[in-house]
Amino acid sequence: QTKTSIALLYDDVSENAYDIRLKLTKEVLTIQKQDVVCVSGSDHSANHRTVTLRRQPVGGLGLSIKGGAEHKVPVVVSKIFKDQAADQTGMLFIGDAIIQVNGINVESATHEEVVHLLRNAGDEVTITVQYLREAPSFLKLPLGSPGPSSDHSSGASSPLFDSGLHLNGTSTNTAPSSPSSPIANEPKYEKRWLDTLSVPLSMARISRYKAGTDKLRSNAFEVLALDGVSTGILQFYTAQESADWLRAISTNISDLTLQNMKMANKCCSPSDQVIHMGWVNERLEGTDSSQLYKFKFLALKGSSFYIFSTPPVSTLDWVRAEKIYNLCEVLFKIHKLWFADDCWLQANLYLGIHQDFDLEDQRPYCFSVMVEHGKSHYFNVELGSELAVWEKSFQRAIFLEVQRTGSKTYMCSWQGDTLCFTVDFALGFTCFDSKTKNVLWRFKFSQLKGSSDDGKTRVKLLFQNLDTKQIETKELEFQDLTAVLHCIHSFIAAKVASVDPVFIDSQSIARKYMYSN
Repeated sequence: QTKTSIALLYDDVSENAYDIRLKLTKEVLTIQKQDVVCVSGSDHSANHRTVTLRRQPVGGLGLSIKGGAEHKVPVVVSKIFKDQAADQTGMLFIGDAIIQVNGINVESATHEEVVHLLRNAGDEVTITVQYLREAPSFLKLPLGSPGPSSDHSSGASSPLFDSGLHLNGTSTNTAPSSPSSPIANEPKYEKRWLDTLSVPLSMARISRYKAGTDKLRSNAFEVLALDGVSTGILQFYTAQESADWLRAISTNISDLTLQNMKMANKCCSPSDQVIHMGWVNERLEGTDSSQLYKFKFLALKGSSFYIFSTPPVSTLDWVRAEKIYNLCEVLFKIHKLWFADDCWLQANLYLGIHQDFDLEDQRPYCFSVMVEHGKSHYFNVELGSELAVWEKSFQRAIFLEVQRTGSKTYMCSWQGDTLCFTVDFALGFTCFDSKTKNVLWRFKFSQLKGSSDDGKTRVKLLFQNLDTKQIETKELEFQDLTAVLHCIHSFIAAKVASVDPVFIDSQSIARKYMYSN
């Protein structure tokens, strides 16, 4: 199904917005611009049209103009009055830039100069025009607009308002002249929407933020293709329209990503399937405010969490990731999302959340992934629904990896002894001597009643003895304590999910609030 709509293309440099038409299909977003095309007859110059107007006793030239060199915009036809001189030619259109009047070049003329020329050009006026595809939107008005509300014939003209030339100018002939009508063999023209840019949506990304800043654009966003080609800033007339288009384009990108995942998974073993992948923005730490976020492509595949600067398009690309982490040893956390009424919800899903992340920026839909040695990656997505998908995908990928792996063993020490600590999906926790392999202690997941750590290498695990009901403290030291704690969390969460899947879903803050939005 194709979705179309009129929008604006905003130019950051000139700060002007141009009329465009958007056309969205499943695979491509196309930008169309209006142009005047020759539909019949011989067209000697596709760009320029020379039109002869015969001034009428009532109605004059039958058009209004806007613009002028003093405002760094060309003089354009802003209104054409039905059944009057300009309309009868069939060769003039709203948005036509006036290049010559009776052979005099007016491309650098002021508004007042062009008005004066047209009003004093006699009964027959020959003008050369070129349709301005990128005329600032304030210069154009719909065909058949009502007449101007004020009469500019006696006062000074303004380039930002219509100067009406439908009134009588200086005429040497008081007798009615013949109407301006097209000759049979003259070319006929029509204004049409023409494709000017097509952006493929496969692996494309969307940004609502001004480049290099943390400022959200109002009712506007940009779509960037995999090869970096940009639509430019697409601006919409209402917040609702902007949100509808953002969702529609995001949905099509997601559908194509799903197709790419299915294709990739045909070449992968069952234990190395892609669970989810997509674009996010990563906040860069230790940088100045002009470079807060950078696009990253994340993937959950097999046993690993990947971070790429560009999407993997071939099998070889998977080894070229910027970062690769074991899924059992990462911790996913939601930091920010919006309620339906646009209030902030600060979601601290787990203990130990990094408080320095909170409220540091104004982006909604943020999550972090805590990794080895206490490090974190902080990400932002454009839509609440995307945040919900990432939350569910991380859970699923981690649970699958826990069940595939079955157990993980880490080297540790206590009081000079080298020990091994195993987290096992079926058995729980086991600690044994690394040399003799003698089991020192073993507890089920349900026996773990609490823990504390020094934030560096040491952890105290509090277990309840099933016979005595007393709490036993086991203290261990690890080289990478964060990885071990994340692994314990992953195994316990996977165990709970296997016993009570509904409980895990009930803990999903993103899904609970995003799908009600």
